[in-house]
Amino acid sequence: MLLRARGIARSLVMYYGVPGKHRRSLRLYREFLGPGDLAFDVGAHVGGRVRVWRRVGARVVAVEPQPDCLRVLRLLFGRDRAVTIVPTAAGARAGRARLALSTATPTVSSMSADWRESVATDRSFARVRWDRSVEVEVVTLDDLIAAHGVPAFCKIDVEGFEADVLAGLTRPLPALSLEYVPSAHDAALAALDIVERLGATAGGYLYNYSPVETMRFAGERWVDAAALVRFLERIRPLGRSGDVYARLRNPAGE
Repeated sequence: MLLRARGIARSLVMYYGVPGKHRRSLRLYREFLGPGDLAFDVGAHVGGRVRVWRRVGARVVAVEPQPDCLRVLRLLFGRDRAVTIVPTAAGARAGRARLALSTATPTVSSMSADWRESVATDRSFARVRWDRSVEVEVVTLDDLIAAHGVPAFCKIDVEGFEADVLAGLTRPLPALSLEYVPSAHDAALAALDIVERLGATAGGYLYNYSPVETMRFAGERWVDAAALVRFLERIRPLGRSGDVYARLRNPAGE
């Protein structure tokens, strides 16, 4: 129990305790969200993004299967009528699945065995242990859209399960973000390929990149998928994670 409490405390410090991060996050997400807009946080964890999006005035659907993280989300946002907490994972199809938990580092709990195997070779994951697991309910993004509406922005941060989450989506979204881990480069490319195929029906996506939790874009210009892949291949040897952001060239889909 003490180790679990320490793991959650570590996450709270990471997402709530970094000076200036909240201000930078507000500036970044105001490019995608405004008052009354709907946002999906898939892999909401302890609600760092939920807090920012509510400050922007957006309505939030927070999707999180980890029991300890759910307790934090309910404590912080359970009384906020503009926040819907969905206690499930997201995936390619509805059902149930096993979630591997890291008690000491809950930020890297994952449903992807391939991803866990890939990052095990990364020095930054040297002390990570997936020491227990739970069975969780799984819904699709299409299910969430049917229940809550189409989000203006969707964050997907599910530790290598991003492609599986996107496989449960049949329409392009106006904007979204995906986690990128260099040691799991191929998993990121698989997710990007799905985003590209979805976007092809609505004029295509442009992309940018934000190094891990800096809440700043690395590029001054938004680029196409080919340019993004070249950029990721250049930074891959550096071993630094981050987030890929995508937005439709024409959000109206006209």
